[in-house]
Amino acid sequence: MKLVANWRDVLRHAWSVRLLILAGVLSGAEVALPLLDGLLPIPQGVFASLSGLVVCGAFVARLVAQKGLSNGE
Repeated sequence: MKLVANWRDVLRHAWSVRLLILAGVLSGAEVALPLLDGLLPIPQGVFASLSGLVVCGAFVARLVAQKGLSNGE
């Protein structure tokens, strides 16, 4: 496996990376939700569903050419 030449720029600017971070936060919220039982009126599975949708968006974003990022070759 070889990193792209501009991997730092990709980490900072790529929407796919941003969306995957958001998916991680939503997954963490799903895990923490039972700990806050009764405090938040949010049904179980909402954060997991949102996380799945965000991961799908990250997959699409990874395939789309993004302004300001070259392919790093």
